[in-house]
Amino acid sequence: MNDRIFIEGGHKLKGNVQIQGSKNAALPMMAASLLHRGVSVLKGCPRIADVFCMEEILQNLGAVTWWEDHDLYLDCTKADKTEVPFSFTGRMRSSVILLGALLGRNKKGSLGYPGGCVIGKRPIDMHLLVLESLGARIQEVAGQLSAECERMKGTEFSFPKRSVGATQQGILGAVLAKGETVLENCACEPEISWLCHYLRTMGAQITGDGTGRICVSGVEGLRGGSSWVPPDRIVAGTYICAAAITRSEITLTGPPEGELDSFLEVYRKIGGQYSGIGGKLLVNGKNVHSPVAFLETGVYPGFPTDLQSPLMAVLATVEGTSLIREAIFEDRYKAAPELVRMGADIRILGRDALIQGGKPLTGTFVRAQELRGGAALILAALVAAGTTVLEGYSFVRRGYEHICQDLEQLGAAVKRIQE
Repeated sequence: MNDRIFIEGGHKLKGNVQIQGSKNAALPMMAASLLHRGVSVLKGCPRIADVFCMEEILQNLGAVTWWEDHDLYLDCTKADKTEVPFSFTGRMRSSVILLGALLGRNKKGSLGYPGGCVIGKRPIDMHLLVLESLGARIQEVAGQLSAECERMKGTEFSFPKRSVGATQQGILGAVLAKGETVLENCACEPEISWLCHYLRTMGAQITGDGTGRICVSGVEGLRGGSSWVPPDRIVAGTYICAAAITRSEITLTGPPEGELDSFLEVYRKIGGQYSGIGGKLLVNGKNVHSPVAFLETGVYPGFPTDLQSPLMAVLATVEGTSLIREAIFEDRYKAAPELVRMGADIRILGRDALIQGGKPLTGTFVRAQELRGGAALILAALVAAGTTVLEGYSFVRRGYEHICQDLEQLGAAVKRIQE
């Protein structure tokens, strides 16, 4: 399969696009399914590369999985293996959240040191600290993490700083622990609440999700889970950026409600308009014209780091000076040099990106190095003169189920060549 796509710029967008299920919600929900020795189902699950990788991991552990359209069934009756090889964990960093689920189910687990991320350091020390607080004994030998615990015990633990993955790890480790667990300084991202909702369908007793203090009362066992995967707020934001960069008007069907407020506030400030009606979001980017004097990414409910690169592409087309400060990851400007190759005027100064917008973009050969940066390059190509060849489409497929088809449906000229 060829890893390139071809985008011809200059086409306005129009029409309707359905928002897929959330990658960042689906992966921890899949890990949680290990905690029941039976069948669970995730409805509306996105068919994307990261989900397929997690599905492979669960199959490798002994689970039987199958799809019915976008409903993913997970039969974990015999998922009794305890080792996740590096061949999987090296591809996807979020696989680390399996450790808490393996401990809760099989009393032990091991996995290769997680990888799959090039946007900056994502230390897993808080993952290990919260599991150790629950009673796990953890060793690292030659890049392999091993943990064991006969049964986790309730604890009180405060995260040194807010981390989505570490909060999910603590929850997964606590639901079958003996006694009460209180987790302080938790992350508040919607994906955590969706994980807790899913676990509650399995019989878990969890309160406080969506706040900085989550309480878990351990139970003896869980039943099969059943839940819809929520719509992907980052995909929705990306398509809003597509309307903004092409100065077009489109409709999003099934967008997340209340999860994009900080992004929509910025979108409104640059001149974008939107209105919600009947489960749809009408997005009008025709009047996008204002730069952003200063924008800093932050933990939820702040501006999402995952939408920083797509917004940068938009601001490159807006006359005036914009400044973005990346406060989450130290190396999340990998798309910037590629945008410069297309004609954008962007200077990276440490954690700041200074954008002198309004320069015409021209199609050329660009290379995606990570998921959201790849999406940003596709957006820039929509308005670049001529044709852009993007290599590294496999990175984009990690989080976008059918971005090429969606953009084509809206009127863009996107071609994917398959060998």
